[in-house]
Amino acid sequence: MSKVFAALAVSVDGRITGGNPRPGSGLGDGGTLFDWYGDPRNAAVYDQLLDRVGAVVTGRTTYDDSEGFGGGSPHPTAPMVVLSHRPQPAEHAGSPRQVFAASVQDAIGQARALAGGRDVAIQGGATLTAAIGAGLVDEVVLHQVPVLLGAGRPLFGRLPEHVRLTLVDTVPGAGVVHLHYRIDR
Repeated sequence: MSKVFAALAVSVDGRITGGNPRPGSGLGDGGTLFDWYGDPRNAAVYDQLLDRVGAVVTGRTTYDDSEGFGGGSPHPTAPMVVLSHRPQPAEHAGSPRQVFAASVQDAIGQARALAGGRDVAIQGGATLTAAIGAGLVDEVVLHQVPVLLGAGRPLFGRLPEHVRLTLVDTVPGAGVVHLHYRIDR
């Protein structure tokens, strides 16, 4: 069975954006969180995660801040399910790569169906927190960047209980440490 996972860049102080994230500038002033992407020494880790993905689930805030991904998806080939109570913007209506769902359970279910047996990737802290709270996440990969942002969106919101993790792998990279955790159930 496919897995549900998240792979997110995070600062040492637990932020996934810098201060003032907004449409057109989804990372706010936290662009340094993605400096490692362009370094070829990190390509193997990035490519391995990218190859797993059959569908992406993202929240409405990430969707809006990314300007609807231009009607596409953050992944080059995988479709995206957007967790939102608001309808899809008119400019992206009819996009074959975007589906909207009103609950995290529905979003994950639709993404699994679209993934064709491949894994489902979750994007965004609030969406990840909701999916973990609902018991729907198998793995979390943190690309920890050595920076303290001091402001911005936190990776995790409030969870209903403690969530135990097992460290599966640690890969030091160029300007980042890749931490792969399994969620214990």
